[in-house]
Amino acid sequence: MPEAEGQDDRSAQMKSPSYLLPVEGTQFLRRDEMRATRFALEYAKAELLLRDWGIRSTVIVFGSARVLSPEQLADARQAAVAAGDHAEPERLARRAAWYEAAREFGRIASERGGALSPAHRWRDNVIATGGGPGIMEAANRGAREAGAPSIGFNITLPDEQQPNAYITPELCFRFHYFAMRKMHLAMRARALAIFPGGFGTLDERFEILTLRQTRKSPPTPIVLFDKAYWTRVIDFEALLDEGMIAPAHLGLFAYAQTAEEVWRALARNGLGTFHGAWARRTVVPPARRMLAAKGRASRWNPAPTACATCSSSSACPAMRPASKPSLPRTGRWRPARHWPTRRSGARRRPASCARKSPKTPTGPSSSTS
Repeated sequence: MPEAEGQDDRSAQMKSPSYLLPVEGTQFLRRDEMRATRFALEYAKAELLLRDWGIRSTVIVFGSARVLSPEQLADARQAAVAAGDHAEPERLARRAAWYEAAREFGRIASERGGALSPAHRWRDNVIATGGGPGIMEAANRGAREAGAPSIGFNITLPDEQQPNAYITPELCFRFHYFAMRKMHLAMRARALAIFPGGFGTLDERFEILTLRQTRKSPPTPIVLFDKAYWTRVIDFEALLDEGMIAPAHLGLFAYAQTAEEVWRALARNGLGTFHGAWARRTVVPPARRMLAAKGRASRWNPAPTACATCSSSSACPAMRPASKPSLPRTGRWRPARHWPTRRSGARRRPASCARKSPKTPTGPSSSTS
């Protein structure tokens, strides 16, 4: 009996990590050999959830996480005065202006960009940030005050970065790999508003500028907020003088001093503006661009109203609408389709085809008048 009881005891086997399903075994998924699978999972999770929400395009806002919110500003000023640092209050005031500008821009872009008025369930120009505090929090906060959704792409760091409280909860993501986080930030971006920041902001900024310089990304307007800050931090003119960049590369971005100027600069350089359910875009989506290349008329590629040669709108045969090719019809009023045969590829006509060529007579007709 003891031997039989030992045979029925399967607890050790069922508790073994090897018995777990692969999706249940975190120890298995964290192996070095499974890095490609983890990479694919990070891509698929954010991609599918963004599609579920109908997020088609985004406006990315970069900036420092060290900029304080208005609620934190008063305590920081008091601490600086108590410590005898008389320069800190001035820096805090300048950073507070950056926070308010990012907050206002998040509201403006959400109200005018299309995040509030989805067209056929798709939302365009949705505010997306790195998900942290500071400038990122301000942009998410402005979108929330406008009643629009906003996205936060957070990252796991040794000093844990908590997501800010203004991200739409269902659109708050966390990544382990910086590369996948950057990919999701860039792949839907239709515009970038870059506020003052440190290493992280510089990294993300030059990543996008390199993609634009090498034409690995579609034309994307980029606006830098606070020209005085950026010209003091980076001397682009020195790069030009040394021949490290071309003069045209300085046109890849523009400067702005207010949130309204940021929006106008983005719209002037190609960002689509949206009003109501139907959108008026200055940037044609790739799928629509393919239809336009094929000559199909649509609201993205409207049909011409007059001939380019004779300026006639109706008399010119070139302006007549193209009719469908006439197909033979069967007795049930259906177009008889001509399917290519498998062997020769020649078109085969049905027996009821009215266009079948008549047989050439070989002798006198047998019919009598």
